[in-house]
Amino acid sequence: MPQNIIEIKSLDMEGRGVGHLDNEDGSVGKVVFVEGALPGERVGFASYRKKAKWEAATMQGVLRESSQRVQPKCAYFGVCGGCAMQHLAPAAQVAMKQRVLEDNLKHIGRVKAEMVLRPTHGPTWGYRYRARISVRNVPKKGGVLVGFHEKKSGYITDMRSCEILPRHVSDLLVPLRGLIAGLSIMEQVPQIELAIGEGAEGLVTAMVLRIMAPLSAGDEADLKAFADRHRVQWWLQTAGPETASQFYPPHQRLHYLLPEFGLRMPFKPTDFTQVNHRINQVLVVRALGLLGVQPADRVADLFCGLGNFTLPLATQAQAVVGIEGSTSLTQRAMQNALENGLSEKTQFFSRNLFDITVADWIALGRFDRMLIDPPREGAMAVCEALAALDPGQQAWKPRRIVYVSCNPATLARDAALLVAAGYLLRQAGVVNMFPHTAHVESIAVFDLPAQA
Repeated sequence: MPQNIIEIKSLDMEGRGVGHLDNEDGSVGKVVFVEGALPGERVGFASYRKKAKWEAATMQGVLRESSQRVQPKCAYFGVCGGCAMQHLAPAAQVAMKQRVLEDNLKHIGRVKAEMVLRPTHGPTWGYRYRARISVRNVPKKGGVLVGFHEKKSGYITDMRSCEILPRHVSDLLVPLRGLIAGLSIMEQVPQIELAIGEGAEGLVTAMVLRIMAPLSAGDEADLKAFADRHRVQWWLQTAGPETASQFYPPHQRLHYLLPEFGLRMPFKPTDFTQVNHRINQVLVVRALGLLGVQPADRVADLFCGLGNFTLPLATQAQAVVGIEGSTSLTQRAMQNALENGLSEKTQFFSRNLFDITVADWIALGRFDRMLIDPPREGAMAVCEALAALDPGQQAWKPRRIVYVSCNPATLARDAALLVAAGYLLRQAGVVNMFPHTAHVESIAVFDLPAQA
């Protein structure tokens, strides 16, 4: 049987090559998504899933290679599901993500930015300061495995290193296998959550051990010895994230730094913080620069979390209001403000921003500028509330909005709503928070016209 051949024109949001089959009459046929293929390449493929309008395939060989193809650094690339694009040069990865953002704005939002921002990027290896690592005893593979899931599989990759984790964490993957294998509850440990922060003596590596049964005295002794030997901090989690508690060593706090603003941000290893601390520092500086805060401004920070943007904003504005759905998060954000001497300039409210109305918005008062940093679901209700303000309520629209997004599709949807509310999409660009993955982080700037 002759090999199926296809020309790859682009990449999709999962990092797969996209091409089209030709119909018998010469017209363009169904779409084929080819794993491992790059734009500009001519490849052989074998389909493993066929639908009426598309097929998913694996690459069977490269007949014409892209100049952007590189040798993957990781020995497990192609098996491990942690990365999708190590075979593509880093600069080309960023360009691809910019195209994804622009395509989403065009086809979903029907909008176009007046200016494309220069991409924000940084280290491409050893950048991942947060991760959830799976654990499973697999006797057929020699015992306990510790690592990321395989691509499109519930199996755990038999990995002994990871190039996107910091080197000292990568070096712990094999010792962790031995540690877990020696625990009396080996079969009741499904995962380890990793978080790296700053401590009194430099970097602190916290590991949250998810346990489904109590530890024995011997288990506790083994964990303590491992912590002392490898300089890590153990937390234990018996159910949901709220049950995580520090085990050993006690009273050792985590924080991350925002040095441009002189801020130390305490956090727990189960909290949401950005995986890439270096890029987060750059992102905060850039977002505030784009927002253009003035000393007399009252600013809103929506989906504020622990105050990652709120506290830097408070160093520049007259007053900042952080809004988040979780009361425990807003309480801890205020504690962070107290510890950084910014409590007099900050307020925090717990609100369901996925169900906010015009009346709710007006009750918060007027804001000169606003920053939005929502989860993947986006901020549709907020944008709808702004669009629903009647002509007599236009003063409740912030003059400028900076929207930080982790999902270009919901950003595009919300951009359309903001444009309908009278805003202009001035700028948009990508932030390469997750190198070698297909994840697209982005930032956009919206302004009201001067006469509005």
